[in-house]
Amino acid sequence: MRVDLFDFDLPQERIALRPARPRDAARMLVVQGGAPFADHHVRDLPELLRQGDVLVFNDTRVIPAQLEGRRGEARIGATLHKRIDLRRWQAFVRNAKRLKTGDRIAFPADVHALAEERHADGSWTLFFEGDEPVEVLLERAGRMPLPPYIAGKRETDEADASDYQTMFAREKGAVAAPTAALHFTPELVERLDAAGIARETLTLHVGAGTFLPVKADDTGDHRMHAEWGRIDAATADRLNAARAAGGRVIAVGTTSLRLLESAAGEDNVIRPFEGDTSIFITPGYRFKAIDGLMTNFHLPKSTLFMLVSALMGLDKMQAVYAHAIAEEYRFYSYGDSSLLLP
Repeated sequence: MRVDLFDFDLPQERIALRPARPRDAARMLVVQGGAPFADHHVRDLPELLRQGDVLVFNDTRVIPAQLEGRRGEARIGATLHKRIDLRRWQAFVRNAKRLKTGDRIAFPADVHALAEERHADGSWTLFFEGDEPVEVLLERAGRMPLPPYIAGKRETDEADASDYQTMFAREKGAVAAPTAALHFTPELVERLDAAGIARETLTLHVGAGTFLPVKADDTGDHRMHAEWGRIDAATADRLNAARAAGGRVIAVGTTSLRLLESAAGEDNVIRPFEGDTSIFITPGYRFKAIDGLMTNFHLPKSTLFMLVSALMGLDKMQAVYAHAIAEEYRFYSYGDSSLLLP
């Protein structure tokens, strides 16, 4: 499909630079089947779902993966994207033309990395020197990697260290937050539990590729960056049992959805999964693992807007976004939410 079919005009003032407070005060646009669009708030979720439904969260934790350093006199910026092994990370590098294989980059707090290999997509493998775990080095030298549409408008500050983590964040390794779950609070979870709505977690370490624009003219020519994920056998069994009993599996965020779909077979059964996925979901895809999606509002021509268009239909999603813009919903990572139930 032509990528420009997924374009729309978004006024810059609709981009949220801070989250709603409290988190579950964010607005939520409910899109269900052929029903009219319904304006709600995230805190209404227990009344909008059914007993026996399951919400699936991503428990990845964002690491301070943004680094600013020098190679000689040249300033080098690096955004870590994907772990390769204990000391190596694949990174997108700013000012990469000043970098060559074997160069040593000096980051703050006595952290150093060698530029080992340049990849076809322009990214680099960085080898971090020393004996301390790379995560410890990043805590010293790195910053929270806010999306460019926020970081380009304001400085990262102390509030982002907590604002850009979900309450479910446990497994370190993401360089972007699974933002749909940022709206949840302990109070909301308590009410969901009381309503008989189950919770499950999986892990998908979100990479910086989630922010990259689609440069191809046709979706068939776009290549996704791989991300590592895991669903254990017990979780898969509980999800399959919930669906068999008539419950709906609702992915909280596109990261949860993409991993669930990666783990499901053509028989619609979710299986244990551990490894990389580069699944790219566009209209025409047949969903096998999920019955609904809770997600924020995404960028024009992004792979995520393509995904929601695959779930609900492109024309409907263009209408949904037109409604959201007209009603002054807040967009992107710190913005409002939608509940999509095909």
